[in-house]
Amino acid sequence: MANIGCGAGRRVVIVTPAEWRIDTGSSETRVSMSFQPGAHLALPSTEIHPLSGRTILQIIPDLEAGGAERTTVDIAKGLTDAGARALVATEGGRLVAELQAKGGVWLPFPAASKNPFAMALNVRQLVLLCRHEGVELIHARSRAPAWVALAAARVLKLPFVTTYHGSYAGRSAVKTLYNSVMARGDVVIANSGYTAELILAKHGFARERIRVIPRGTNFAAFAPAAVGPERIQALRAAWGVEPHQRIVLLPGRLTGWKGQRVLIEAARILREGGETDTAFILAGDPQGRDGYVRELDQAIEAAGLVGTVRRVGHCSDMPAALLSASVVTVPSTEPEAFGRVAVEAQAMGAPVVVADLGAVPETVLAPPQVTPSERTGWRVPAGDAKALADGLAEALALRPSARDALALRARRHVEQHFSLDAMVAETLDVYCALLGN
Repeated sequence: MANIGCGAGRRVVIVTPAEWRIDTGSSETRVSMSFQPGAHLALPSTEIHPLSGRTILQIIPDLEAGGAERTTVDIAKGLTDAGARALVATEGGRLVAELQAKGGVWLPFPAASKNPFAMALNVRQLVLLCRHEGVELIHARSRAPAWVALAAARVLKLPFVTTYHGSYAGRSAVKTLYNSVMARGDVVIANSGYTAELILAKHGFARERIRVIPRGTNFAAFAPAAVGPERIQALRAAWGVEPHQRIVLLPGRLTGWKGQRVLIEAARILREGGETDTAFILAGDPQGRDGYVRELDQAIEAAGLVGTVRRVGHCSDMPAALLSASVVTVPSTEPEAFGRVAVEAQAMGAPVVVADLGAVPETVLAPPQVTPSERTGWRVPAGDAKALADGLAEALALRPSARDALALRARRHVEQHFSLDAMVAETLDVYCALLGN
């Protein structure tokens, strides 16, 4: 049994690999995983997988970079490895080529539309598509296409799965109703204990249908030994980092709640304290947020950090980026439903400094949750630039032996709880159960 803090007096307790218990202090709510330990469908290669020959459709707005998008591709590969047809209805994106290379089938579909009239037309289009392709189960990963998929699934009498990937905002009755579609699946997959608690608080009607399946990481790709020095050298050259400089890396799309402005202020504090040999890298797409990009550039200039804090755009080689970093930071100002970057960074042995929000206590262990000798990273109050600067300074000051010990603990922690194989197996278990296998 292991305790994982959730903040605000709550904690998620991993009772077994198959069960999470959310403890609010006064009462407990148990959220079951899909099956008991040992029940994953890891069959010998000579046997036919129960999903072999079945057709599963996932629907998502696009396949650009992101946790939900990456998970879609990972599950598609797991399905094809099991002998199933893995269809993805989406508008497209940079991950389409990878999806197809891994055996998935891209079905061009206007899944990003939020226009009610277009969504109504999309229901009919999806029904026809599912009939033509022989779809047997639909899995939705975003709200607008989930409403379309729910209607189509009910018309066709197909099993319907949702994955709750985010901390969806909204206090009005209309927005709460709109968000509720993600809790209307026959099975509702939560990507963390924190997300499961959020679903229970907002959509209690889904209580018996929630399954906690943490986001999984490919530890073969995210392994220090898998990254050659030429990949790190190429990134440092592309980012304009001098040979003597260390890197503090913030990977994430350029949007206000990802905390880029907090890091800029922390960088200013560190620079004034004498930290002059560190480059602060903001790696991520603006995704059309030109106004926010201008704000960041103005903040960098006002802090006197031009050339020290750098926007480098999208990074397609995240294992090399994480390995090149002296510290990786995730200073989000709103809760992360999971926190993929923190897990991948720990897998690569990079010290992590993260905002203490959302699912972070599940992915990064730090005092007072554990002893200092058991920490796998640093957690700091969200939005507190001084605390972030202090955490970064402490991580940057690690001696080689302490850094190596931290890297080993962090890798062990994420391997135990957040493997890609476990995520795929548990998701396919859900499909099998709904299809009667």
